[in-house]
Amino acid sequence: MGTPVTFLESPASLPRPLGAVTHRVLVTGIDGYIGSVLASGLMDAGYDVEGLDTGYYQGGWLFHDGRDQARVLRRDVRQVTVDELRGYDAVIHLAELSNDPLCEFDENSTYDINHRGSVTFAEKAKAAGIRRFIYASSCSVYGAAGSEEKTETSELNPQTAYARCKALVERDVSAMADRSFAPTFLRNATAYGASPRMRFDIVLNNLSGLAWTTKCIRMTSDGTPWRPLVHVRDIGAAILAVLDAPAEDVSGEIFNVGDDGQNYRVRDIVETVAEIFPGCSVEVGKNRGDNRSYRVSFRKIRTRLSGFRCRWDARRGAAELRSIFEAIDMTEETFNAAPFTRLHQLKHLLATKQLDSALYWRQHVLS
Repeated sequence: MGTPVTFLESPASLPRPLGAVTHRVLVTGIDGYIGSVLASGLMDAGYDVEGLDTGYYQGGWLFHDGRDQARVLRRDVRQVTVDELRGYDAVIHLAELSNDPLCEFDENSTYDINHRGSVTFAEKAKAAGIRRFIYASSCSVYGAAGSEEKTETSELNPQTAYARCKALVERDVSAMADRSFAPTFLRNATAYGASPRMRFDIVLNNLSGLAWTTKCIRMTSDGTPWRPLVHVRDIGAAILAVLDAPAEDVSGEIFNVGDDGQNYRVRDIVETVAEIFPGCSVEVGKNRGDNRSYRVSFRKIRTRLSGFRCRWDARRGAAELRSIFEAIDMTEETFNAAPFTRLHQLKHLLATKQLDSALYWRQHVLS
């Protein structure tokens, strides 16, 4: 696969400030799409990283990146104890049900995990003496916003259970901020790019996978909705920039994570993928009642987190994916494998009775 690359290629992450004192970091959802890239990058930056992950997607390795892996506590975020959280300087909270179709499939579990579970987890983190709490929110909280650029102070209009839970966690956890507890909220644009724990249920990754395996790029919309995109490594660089910032500068703050130049219409993403994967046909769909469309301003993160810049764009990200697909000779069977599509994997675990109706692991006794 060549020499591994992390978000440390970004000047935003080097060198660490002399006054940085946060060392021991817990990453929830470490075995997920973002977490698996983030952990190795934080270790490269000198952080002592450990993880917490319930393991829904642990079977989903697309490729080996040659990186060391952090120690992982196998625990549902709803069941972790205060004592298990003691001794960490910071938490990066990624562990939630992770996209709109999955959350619409089971709204009760979505609110249990993504809202109540995350708020309770933050309360436990604060009780354990953890000062820094970085929450992975989403630009999807802006919902049906048209072509007007949304800032961190814009009115929210979440259209799905996933987005509504993000807004509720921001509201409830921000109320916990004080001198001993500094939460920061990162509203990530839609992620893309290569990760060992790959996802093919997000737009650029999905279109690239379709192009490679079927030679047909199929849009599920008419191509007109706006979507801001951000590379998974640029998300990692933003998290590192928050960790390295003085707590008082980021406590209670919300940052949109992305770049003004990466507000795309879906049809623009399709055209970019078609350039990187030539010879594909394009099928146009309908919006099917999906009203989500939003453009986002990323001025605040660019000006407030010194040196942070996104280093990736959609074209470079699609080219990265093509190089990965070529290296592993990716098949359509691999592309469609359950662990790489969140909803498919959860349905599989439920159908095979590995999870109960509340999405807790069943305790099977081996005889």
